[in-house]
Amino acid sequence: MNYSNQKVSDVQIAYIGGGSRGWAWTFMTDLAMEEKMSGVIRLYDIDKEAAMYNEVIGSRVSERPDAPGKWGYRTCSTLKEALEGTDFVVISILPGTFDEMEVDVHMPQRLGIWQSVGDTAGPGGIMRALRTIPMFVEIAEAVREYSPQAWVINYTNPMSLCVKTLYHVFPQIKAFGCCHEVFGTQSLLKGIAEEVLGFTDITRQDIHVNVLGMNHFTWFDYASCRGTDLIPVFREYARSHYEEGYSEGDDNWANSSFACAHRVKFDLIRRYGLIAAAGDRHLAEFMPGDEYLKDPDTVEKWKFALTTVEWRKKHLEELLDKSRRLYEGEEEVELKPTGEEGILLIKALCGLERVISNVNIPNTGRQISNLPETAVVETNAVFERDAIRPVIAGAMPDDIKELIMPHVRNHEYTLQAALACDKELVVKAFMNDPNVAARSCSEADIRALADDMIRGTINYLPQEWKKVV
Repeated sequence: MNYSNQKVSDVQIAYIGGGSRGWAWTFMTDLAMEEKMSGVIRLYDIDKEAAMYNEVIGSRVSERPDAPGKWGYRTCSTLKEALEGTDFVVISILPGTFDEMEVDVHMPQRLGIWQSVGDTAGPGGIMRALRTIPMFVEIAEAVREYSPQAWVINYTNPMSLCVKTLYHVFPQIKAFGCCHEVFGTQSLLKGIAEEVLGFTDITRQDIHVNVLGMNHFTWFDYASCRGTDLIPVFREYARSHYEEGYSEGDDNWANSSFACAHRVKFDLIRRYGLIAAAGDRHLAEFMPGDEYLKDPDTVEKWKFALTTVEWRKKHLEELLDKSRRLYEGEEEVELKPTGEEGILLIKALCGLERVISNVNIPNTGRQISNLPETAVVETNAVFERDAIRPVIAGAMPDDIKELIMPHVRNHEYTLQAALACDKELVVKAFMNDPNVAARSCSEADIRALADDMIRGTINYLPQEWKKVV
């Protein structure tokens, strides 16, 4: 990497999961629109053909005259080839297939356990972690051997456990996790500020917030815009719009698997006094299962959706067809801002910017003072040349800490279960999860569910699991 005249060239980025259909194109778009950086993207994927498709697509994007950022794309056959000499490592992988995800999301329904996402908390998040953690062990070992000074940026879920695994294997790793859930809540506050306060010409970035919590269960105890405290504004808006919620234009909860009316947030500020800063679908999974996820009718009442894996499979078919069209030149990647901040953070770490953004890293700086140092937490941090400095977020209120601690404990149980292939720790994590614990399930039923879910994902687990189920 070379820094000259407020630009950086020859930036080497290894992209693990470089055959991605969807997020890879987001990454290409942001790179192509950034005029101050250039270099090479090394694409590595166990599906090498998919990576080769993206090599062609990325190269075509970079060659366009309306793309100021010029990048070369190269498919790599091994992690060593991808990682040696890199400045940054981006990880965006799908652990397993949508068949395994179908087990994650839908098998617990036989015990009346409903999950709206199934990739972070609950039985689905735990099973996804069992598949993901061995992959992240391999990645962390490879980074330690081939690129120990590189910055590692994770986008894979379950976010907290992925980052926790990287640091468990390689404590000196320079890794962090990025998630856009906080951005969505800033955008919600922007919309309310415009509607209630008459603010104009503001952006999401004008909503200044203090972030504290864990990924997908983040909270704001401070939110401000143009000298106005937005916490009481949001509280009053939630009270007066409690039943109908908030609609963001055409992105209506009833028309999209991923939208919501923010009624869960409205209820949580009424109960706990802080703004819950993730999508309602994620927030619901961290809460006791007899509240927002009691059954599909309850979910509909709160105006969010249970995302089905059937929808994801259909969407993958659409993405595969789009990949073909992009590869053959029948369609072009649209060059417009994506709303992601990954490239901005890379710019800052290169020394081109100084940025404050939310980040997932271990709590070793006690940025959340009353959570364990071993927990991976989400707070703001300052990004600047070759440094991330976490912002001291303060303490979690005791009642919210009580909600978070079962998940902190489950991260420990799940990491150790994955490393030791220990079914008893999987059962312990299932029983400790608030979604499961609020149901009238017997221990025998939970054990049987754990066995069947492990069998359902066995093809993407280490061989040792076959000895315990």
